[in-house]
Amino acid sequence: MQSTSTVDSPPAPPETSSRTWRKAFKDINDGLQQRQLWAHLGWQDIKQRYRRSVIGPLWITIGMGMTATALGLLYSQLFSQEIRTFLPYLTVGFIVWNFILGCLTEGTEVFIANEGLMKQLPSPISVHVLRLVWRQSLLFAHNMIVYLVVLAIFQMPISWTVIAAIPAFMLLMLNGGWVALVFGIIATRFRDIPPVINSLSTLLFFMTPIVWNADILKAKAPELGWRANLADLNPLYHYIEIIRDPLIGQDQLLYHWIVVLACTVVGWALALVVLRNYRARITYWV
Repeated sequence: MQSTSTVDSPPAPPETSSRTWRKAFKDINDGLQQRQLWAHLGWQDIKQRYRRSVIGPLWITIGMGMTATALGLLYSQLFSQEIRTFLPYLTVGFIVWNFILGCLTEGTEVFIANEGLMKQLPSPISVHVLRLVWRQSLLFAHNMIVYLVVLAIFQMPISWTVIAAIPAFMLLMLNGGWVALVFGIIATRFRDIPPVINSLSTLLFFMTPIVWNADILKAKAPELGWRANLADLNPLYHYIEIIRDPLIGQDQLLYHWIVVLACTVVGWALALVVLRNYRARITYWV
């Protein structure tokens, strides 16, 4: 009689999907835990850019100072503004704009530019986003030297409300994270996105009250009608105002903060959805 023996096969492992909220949040949490890595890489990016330079990163401050002074002198005459108040207004606006522009334009290539590092050093993709935001924050700090010089030259009166610029900038950094994450993932799949963003950046600059004041439109409200409030429809205007107002000693308006907080919530909700669905594909797309 022939006997047959059966060997119980081990149960098949449960199917795991990369499209889970747990993995999306874990990626961000693991990236935050690797603070030494992205902080070091961000600082090395700046040192590498000014390698063999005599004054190094101070060129960032010099470039910003020359640009702000030239634009301030020109546009103060075009708009019949007093240079004492207009130059600080333009300087702070231009510094904040540079941070926003850096997160936006460099964010579209944050994964493309780190292709080699992503394939050689397994790490959460949020590390590269944090590296970018940290690098732009260091550039922002360098540029703030120009603001301090302008502050000293014109002896601007500053009140205790200047402290509000600190949480405002932290909120700006938080928004820089979701911007780089969303546009970075989309641009990795569709390589036409970076040149499109670069082309639109000039338009966004002139459409945002940086070298011109939104009060110019509001003063012409009887003539322009609803068009006098066009600046309020630009989200970038509100991001700049929450930092510029306390730094130049103007009263802060609550609706600027409400708009920025709303954009932050919506932006990070979108970023988490994109991260959940496509984080596993980035290494293949690059």
